[in-house]
Amino acid sequence: MRWIWFLCGWVAVALGGVGIVVPGLPTTVFFIIAASCFARSSPRFEQWVLDLPRIGPMVRDHRAGLGMPRRAKAWAVGTMVAFAGASALAVAHPVISPTILALVTVGAWYVTCRVPTRERQVIDVPDVGATTNGPSPLP
Repeated sequence: MRWIWFLCGWVAVALGGVGIVVPGLPTTVFFIIAASCFARSSPRFEQWVLDLPRIGPMVRDHRAGLGMPRRAKAWAVGTMVAFAGASALAVAHPVISPTILALVTVGAWYVTCRVPTRERQVIDVPDVGATTNGPSPLP
């Protein structure tokens, strides 16, 4: 069973890699799936996914239940609508075009309504110069 999870993880990495260069194909979702598969088969490759510079933080945020930043949600929905709309117009088929539009509507609804929105986090940084024993020694 471990080899099946490992193979599924690499298929998800391949699809996520294609999603990096093909507009409209999701990337992060496939890397979330890959990390999940590697968690069951190879801790080394799970850590590799989590350490990827652009993808890793999003996978970790998903695991922590933090959701997506508002800007990322807007970008995701915008690209889905733009590319699905263009595809529906290009195909212009009486069955396929409405199906594409229905799928993108469900996807956009899911991203906007079901995925939590992560607001900007304000980090409370203590004032280095403030002391309780008088003025700051720093100029």
